[in-house]
Amino acid sequence: MTTGFVIAAVRCPDRAGLIDELGTLTWKQLDDRANALAAAFQVLPGGTPRVLGIMCRNHRGFIDALAAANKIGADVLLLNTSFAGPALAEVLVREGVDTIVYDAEFTNVIDRALVDDSTCRRVLGWTDDYRAGGGPSIEKFIAGHAGQRPTPSSRKGKLVLLTSGTTGTPKGARHSGGDPAAIKAILDRVPWRAEETTVVAAPMFHAWGLGQLVISAMLACTVVTQRKFDPETTLGLVDHYEATGLSVVPVMFDRIMELPDDVRNSYSGRSLRFASASGSRMRPDIVTAFMDQFGDVIYNNYNATEAGLIATASPQHLRAAPDTAGLPAVGTEIRILDDALHDVPTGETGGIYVRNSAQFDGYTDGGTKNFHEGFMASGDVGYLDAAGLLFVVGRDDEMIVSGGENVYPIEVEKILVAHAAVAEAAVLGVEDETYGQRLVAFVVLNHGALATPDTLKQHIRDNLANYKVPREITILDELPRNGTGKIARRELLERT
Repeated sequence: MTTGFVIAAVRCPDRAGLIDELGTLTWKQLDDRANALAAAFQVLPGGTPRVLGIMCRNHRGFIDALAAANKIGADVLLLNTSFAGPALAEVLVREGVDTIVYDAEFTNVIDRALVDDSTCRRVLGWTDDYRAGGGPSIEKFIAGHAGQRPTPSSRKGKLVLLTSGTTGTPKGARHSGGDPAAIKAILDRVPWRAEETTVVAAPMFHAWGLGQLVISAMLACTVVTQRKFDPETTLGLVDHYEATGLSVVPVMFDRIMELPDDVRNSYSGRSLRFASASGSRMRPDIVTAFMDQFGDVIYNNYNATEAGLIATASPQHLRAAPDTAGLPAVGTEIRILDDALHDVPTGETGGIYVRNSAQFDGYTDGGTKNFHEGFMASGDVGYLDAAGLLFVVGRDDEMIVSGGENVYPIEVEKILVAHAAVAEAAVLGVEDETYGQRLVAFVVLNHGALATPDTLKQHIRDNLANYKVPREITILDELPRNGTGKIARRELLERT
């Protein structure tokens, strides 16, 4: 997974590898830091870590820990920075984490999660003052073992990625990695070039942000990142460093386009060759507005934690159909199957099944995905059009049956955001004594816009069947989201 870091250190040692809030590190400096940290890990009391948890934002400490863990053959568990104590505690125990690297801001969460575990070793990945006392830190370990190299390990660690967990405790998906075809599938569609600069705003603990980091290292592209996303700062980084690539999650496009016109217009983004996104649904209006201002540079990538890249929509695809997930990735086959596992006709909706070479080794609890004839169920529902473009309608567990009628919430969400007053919308199903299930909706209005639940219901009624009109519509200041920008639907359900 981090072979690219080592190769970059040999091929162009003095080229900037990372630029974060603390400054610039060359590729050789990054590799030297990883070696020193790996050597420190090997002499920890209690022995070399076997499962290293990383709960860090985007910064050098995240990369140090990731690369060092690979050098000592430890499994790596990437943790969502929005985890709460109870869920984190469950995951740490389930995955057998014996050492955790975390940012100081998460100390209270870590304390609660480890209240009954005195054996898990803690290492600070980021703190505002590394000279302060208070226990082990990455910077202290690196300083104390500068110039050292770890003893080679015969063990090959695995990467454990967590599912998004919007409806329950996230599952751990284990990957053995090392699949050149997966990297090629991305490079065949998105115009990366070696030794350029990429602003990685997507969280690196997520499969998408991590993948962008890994590809950058393989191509010796300078990675520019900040611990916390800020839309104006991100545009400033693109312009200042003349970045040719920008990697985000879709909600970051939303926040950029929500900037006041005079602020947003003060940045050109003219150096960008691509702005790639994945992790959740993109708003079609935002896709079009962003490309109108910054050029046809958006690439929408449909991924699954278990299957890697499934499809990519180019700017040309998005101009024609801003809500498409695009064409199947090179080396990936897609089938749309009904409940009886029969292929459905073109244009009809069914379960999305995929087959590629992504090395998903099963969930850490021993479970796996459903497979049919070698094709894995993605868990999503969608259809292929006559041109072979994939459209994702929603999650298969999001579909509700109301009064005997099947309803996909995303269909209602699209109608709501088409209303001039609506900025964002989330629709979900709740139990109903009469109809079995009913729809409820939560919307965020555009700044200064006015609309009532009744006018929004009428808007839906004008465009969809009556049974697709939500019983209740609640207007919120903002929708709750997890660390990857996905709407936290479980939190919304608690409000019903």
